[in-house]
Amino acid sequence: MNALDEAFSLDDDHRLAARIATAAGEALNAIRASAVLAGKPLGAVGDAAANELIVRMIGEVRPDDGFLSEESAPDERRLTCDRVWIIDPLDGTREYGECIEGRDDWAVHVALTVGGKPDACAVALPALRLTYATGTPATLSAAPQGKLKILVSRTRAPELAQKVAERLHAELVPMGSAGAKAMAVVRGEAHAYLHAGGQYEWDSCAPVGVALAAGLHASRIDGSPCIYNGADARMPDLLICRREIAESMLAAIAASR
Repeated sequence: MNALDEAFSLDDDHRLAARIATAAGEALNAIRASAVLAGKPLGAVGDAAANELIVRMIGEVRPDDGFLSEESAPDERRLTCDRVWIIDPLDGTREYGECIEGRDDWAVHVALTVGGKPDACAVALPALRLTYATGTPATLSAAPQGKLKILVSRTRAPELAQKVAERLHAELVPMGSAGAKAMAVVRGEAHAYLHAGGQYEWDSCAPVGVALAAGLHASRIDGSPCIYNGADARMPDLLICRREIAESMLAAIAASR
């Protein structure tokens, strides 16, 4: 029985999510290490390969569950399902393609939602050989010393984040993948991750589930909970932060909008 067959026999959703995310990450590492491609072509190959692997693994063990992936055709059946897997097979495609620079801020997101809420979730950071999962929640590291650090997108940092940073005298720190940013907050590398202005459910679902399990605050920027498996897969904003600063972050966001 190979590693994938072992994963197929798992009955525990949390272990399954972690195993699938890890397996996809291992495949992406192998592709990245052996490829003669770089940039967008490498990202396209990695996206397709990871998606095929994840779809196959979930399909073999959870065939009755709904499915939503950035890289798959829409499955309208999911809207009638209570259990729905929400997947980003390669979050941070740009960073993955920057293999010459050796960037590690890309991720694999695997999340099972039940009734629209993240349940069994995993975020793999393959370049770091790490997988964070709800089955074994990460121990939250101490907050960084000094000025408040807020993680934002490398390529589309929202204007709102700059206004919030000015109000809180915070430092904005650019980083790639949403999963990488959320896990950096878990590891104590920053206090918060703030995004506004364009994301989809697969960008945030697994990171939100893992962040909540680790004891962080995770919500929309108006403070409402993140609810998934909507007919419209867009979810344009997100706040993940340490609980002790959630109130001040939300107040600064409200004052800056």
